[in-house]
Amino acid sequence: MNFYFEAVNVLDKLDAKKGSIKGVIASVPEKNRKRTAALVIETLKYKQALNEVIDAAQLLKQEKKITSRNLALVLVHDLLLAGGIQAGEGPIKQAVLRHRTRLQSELTRLKVKRGAKSNAELAQTDDARAATIPRYIRVNRTCWTSEEAVKAFQASGYREGDPLSSSKAFKRDDHIPDLFAFHPSVRFTDDPLYTSGKIILQDKASCFPAHVLAPPAHDRAVVIDATAAPGNKTSHLCAIMKNKGKLFAFERDRKRFSTLKTMLSKAHCTNVEAVNADFLTTSPDDPKYRAVTHILLDPSCSGSGIVNRLDHLLDNEQENDADSERLNKLAAFQLKMIRHAMTFPSVQRIVYSTCSVHAIENEHVVREAIKCEEATKGRFRLGRRDEVLPTWHRRGIPEEMDDPADAESVVRCSPGEDATNGFFVSLFVRRSEEDVAGGSGETKKRKAAEDSEDGRRQPAAKRKRKKKKAKAAVAP
Repeated sequence: MNFYFEAVNVLDKLDAKKGSIKGVIASVPEKNRKRTAALVIETLKYKQALNEVIDAAQLLKQEKKITSRNLALVLVHDLLLAGGIQAGEGPIKQAVLRHRTRLQSELTRLKVKRGAKSNAELAQTDDARAATIPRYIRVNRTCWTSEEAVKAFQASGYREGDPLSSSKAFKRDDHIPDLFAFHPSVRFTDDPLYTSGKIILQDKASCFPAHVLAPPAHDRAVVIDATAAPGNKTSHLCAIMKNKGKLFAFERDRKRFSTLKTMLSKAHCTNVEAVNADFLTTSPDDPKYRAVTHILLDPSCSGSGIVNRLDHLLDNEQENDADSERLNKLAAFQLKMIRHAMTFPSVQRIVYSTCSVHAIENEHVVREAIKCEEATKGRFRLGRRDEVLPTWHRRGIPEEMDDPADAESVVRCSPGEDATNGFFVSLFVRRSEEDVAGGSGETKKRKAAEDSEDGRRQPAAKRKRKKKKAKAAVAP
């Protein structure tokens, strides 16, 4: 019965909006994860139908031992749709079995009502947008090269082509090195390339933060991933750093910390020190972190941009997040993370990202961050477009920024339109004292160009007078 309680715990967290399906399931101990994930996902697929059956049979009213709706959902799912409850005899199982006939009868009535010829027709259908998102595979550079990976893909029967047109086609990504797109139906979870850590399953947009942060690959590099679990972005940073320097990966939750360590071990990350602590409680003056120059911030968010093959199952249960108090609390927390990161004395670059589509978590947080006390004191500016995926077409929303031009400095991904999940990425860069005193390098270049242009535009008579003066000056 403990297996069912584990699944109930996951469903309770999803109801409380404590993460995406994938993220919450990642916190389940690995030995139980696969079985728990299967039950949770199948229960969510049939949740609407199961709720109708449970209510019609009055199960929760008549059985006090069934202490929650989610417990009823997982047990009734297995009773009616999976061949029976997989647990030894006990009072909770017996409480459900007493109503087996009534539950089966209500299921039959529901199928007639909906015109369903089979149980499968009662399941919630997929989010159509998920079919436009390829299965992305990031080649783990700590193990091998993309060229070697291509040969392995081809040896398995794959050929380069349009990944959405054929289940045997794959394509190199145009924006992220070592990233490949496959057909959405392709599964790699049991492939030796995945189990050995040679490839990482990671959505394209999720690869943007590490790519934009661009930490150096040398032995003196010191980098922080402030919210690291489950570890995809951390392993990407590690690959970019070529396993050199030191990468501190923070995760405050104990279970997710365990998941992080497992992931980093599988990905062969030898330069990472996993830290089971809250980044916000870390002192910037700690000698261990004083030399940190790059920080990646991907804090908790609403997850409103996620439209993969799992989280559409939660759509019918979600509120209008755009107006919720929860979004305001998330935004306050996100801003707090940025402000804390700006206090690290040696930090030069900070990436802030979310998998949200809401401006309140994205542009609004950035516009507040860039004018906060820490940004002013630390001389931080927004990264320019040429520093933040310059060839990516979709930028920020101008009307959501204090200066509409700043929208060009941030990146957005739109689910269903960009072949990715919804995402947002921004970059903060510390100005040098020279830039602050005399203007940035870009400003100086523009000034020089303007002065040069002014010189070319001077009237001919004025230029002749200057020449005459010059001749007079050198005349004996």
